[in-house]
Amino acid sequence: MPRETDAKPVRIGDRAGAEALVAEVMATMQALAEILAEESGHVRAGRLREGLAQSGRKSALAAAYMLGLETAKANAIALARFAPQGVETLKAAHRRFMAEVETNQMVLATARTVSEGLIKSLADEIGRARTPTIYGAPSVSPSPYGRGARSGPLVLSRSL
Repeated sequence: MPRETDAKPVRIGDRAGAEALVAEVMATMQALAEILAEESGHVRAGRLREGLAQSGRKSALAAAYMLGLETAKANAIALARFAPQGVETLKAAHRRFMAEVETNQMVLATARTVSEGLIKSLADEIGRARTPTIYGAPSVSPSPYGRGARSGPLVLSRSL
């Protein structure tokens, strides 16, 4: 992980520094990919709490990865000169990583859509159960809030 206490930008001046930067960015990317894969697996299985348990570490690794990419971009000429093979490896790994990020985003978006659908269905069902019927047809009493007189808020328990 990048050093957070260093305020001045990293400048690559030799082969060892270039290889160290590439290795550091690769290690951060690999650690972040592992967390994303674990998160996706948990969310797919419906274990949202376990899936989102490492959000702090994921955020820290994402920030470190972005900082590493910025450092690599700032030293692009030196990296191309001292570690051209490492640059190609990093580019290929970054393409694979972006595919993993896209998969993770699709899993999270699907979970969000399903959750919203469930909440909406539940709210509709509760609203339907509270609507009085007159001669078999639903009837809505006048209300200053635009809804039935018996309508109330939907309560969601996060402890389940």
